[in-house]
Amino acid sequence: MPSIQQRARINDVLHQIHRDLSAPLTGAGLARIAAYSEQHFHRLFKAVTGESLHRYVRRVRLEHAANLLMFEPSTTVRDIAFKCGYSSLASFTRVFREQFDVTPGRWRQQEQFRREPYLSDPEIAAGAQRIATLALPQPDLIELPDQPVAYVRHLGYNRSIRSAWQVLQAWALAEQRSFVHQIGLHHSNPAWTPLDRCRYVACLRIDSPVSRRGMVNSMLIPGGLHARFKFSGQYGELLPWINRLQDEWLASSGLKTGGSPAFTEYQRNQFIDPLERFELYYYQPVSFY
Repeated sequence: MPSIQQRARINDVLHQIHRDLSAPLTGAGLARIAAYSEQHFHRLFKAVTGESLHRYVRRVRLEHAANLLMFEPSTTVRDIAFKCGYSSLASFTRVFREQFDVTPGRWRQQEQFRREPYLSDPEIAAGAQRIATLALPQPDLIELPDQPVAYVRHLGYNRSIRSAWQVLQAWALAEQRSFVHQIGLHHSNPAWTPLDRCRYVACLRIDSPVSRRGMVNSMLIPGGLHARFKFSGQYGELLPWINRLQDEWLASSGLKTGGSPAFTEYQRNQFIDPLERFELYYYQPVSFY
């Protein structure tokens, strides 16, 4: 079982991976960030994440590529391959087909290849039905600064996310920190990533560094231009809302997705609210073509 200190070092590596998926991301380079030998680093990375470094990097790159293919129709497949760390269009096409069973070009052309695995969850499927007839809120476009946060990573998008928030709450109490500014960072798109493999990060905005790293670490959420949507509802409804804003708003907005992960800023957090209600702002990073 990896120690708290070992998990903290692997968290540094995960932060580096998600900062720039086009970077070389070699085992040797990432091992240096973790300050371990490369062999030991590979063992620890798999113990912490449940995946080998190669599989993890390939999966998150391809998930990002699937997003770009869907929501950046004017960007060539070759350019998307380069943005996601592939120097060869042929190698990108091969691994994309292995992951999604279709070529990048067919993925882009035919939306029915989106598997939408989140609809296999009965509560989320029911949530999608409830919001289907509601109007999608229109967003504000705002420029955000970088935000320093304390965070706990979590694997899986379901009620077990509550445990990550409980860890953060206990940490905030012990450190005499505010527990008010709660942010949920979404590393995975559940439109094509199974819910049990979605990466979620529970975050608290902080105004001073984390002094002792362990289960709770710190990072910067990148700023930049974001489309801000206001949502409220019941557990099971947020993912369908996110899917709709991508399908209905982003596809016709004239904007493309930004390079950083989307996130939620909670006024009412469904994972710790007794009634499982949420009130939040959802921030979708965007940029101009």
